[in-house]
Amino acid sequence: MTQSVKSSNVKTIDSEILEFIKTSQWCFAKTMPQCPHEYIVRKWRPDKELVFECFVMVIRERGYDARFLDATYRYLEIDGWKYWTMGAALNETTIINRAKVEAKTGDAESGD
Repeated sequence: MTQSVKSSNVKTIDSEILEFIKTSQWCFAKTMPQCPHEYIVRKWRPDKELVFECFVMVIRERGYDARFLDATYRYLEIDGWKYWTMGAALNETTIINRAKVEAKTGDAESGD
């Protein structure tokens, strides 16, 4: 698998990302109960390092911008969940977050 989402690899990457989502142990973010969400840490899935990186890139390439408090993040919706990272460089990204699409995550507003 490559790190970028291009041409014929898209379907393979998408299915691997869906499998990654399904088989990962997502942790509830206890420190922010007012903004219920879960997260996965890169090092929790060393066997899926490339899938993690591809997922981050798919979020960034296919997602939409929305404000949360004083920052703008890139979100991607999949099967009723929205996924986002904190915006660090790919090699420095260690967490992928997710929240139910209908769940309140603060003052998020579309950046469109």
